Amino acid sequence: MSKVINNRMFAKTEGGFVVFLIGMRINSWWKIHKWLPVAMAMPKMIKELYRNKEHGFISTEGWFGRTAIMVQYWKSFEHLEAYAKNKNAGHLPAWKKFNQKARSSNAVGVWHETYKVSAGTYENIYVNMPKFGFGKVGKLTPVSEKYEGAKQRILN
Repeated sequence: MSKVINNRMFAKTEGGFVVFLIGMRINSWWKIHKWLPVAMAMPKMIKELYRNKEHGFISTEGWFGRTAIMVQYWKSFEHLEAYAKNKNAGHLPAWKKFNQKARSSNAVGVWHETYKVSAGTYENIYVNMPKFGFGKVGKLTPVSEKYEGAKQRILN
């Protein structure tokens, strides 16, 4: 378990970044042969991304239930798109397999959303938390009087 930082912290970074939300939804629990391969594809890709920093992947957080979600942080949209289209990386074969096998069934659904974030357009706060989310990506900084409110942090 990660060490809890007993303080009010916020994270900041120079320039922009990309937040990529990706997930799946199990529509038919009993059709495990349809949704399990989809669920098992993501951990392999995440390991690949952590090993190969040149892809521009920075970090992720994830939750699993009927609807699974991963929040990913990338250096840029260009990095994310290049990885998605890379014939030598794990994503393209997994996407092809999904389209061949699972897409024809409504047993499992997949989705994603992409957000380009510019400098000065984001804000965050972490209180008594381990490094988490963007706090693992940006530089964690103690909240001082100068950064007490969300308005001051968003304009940092």
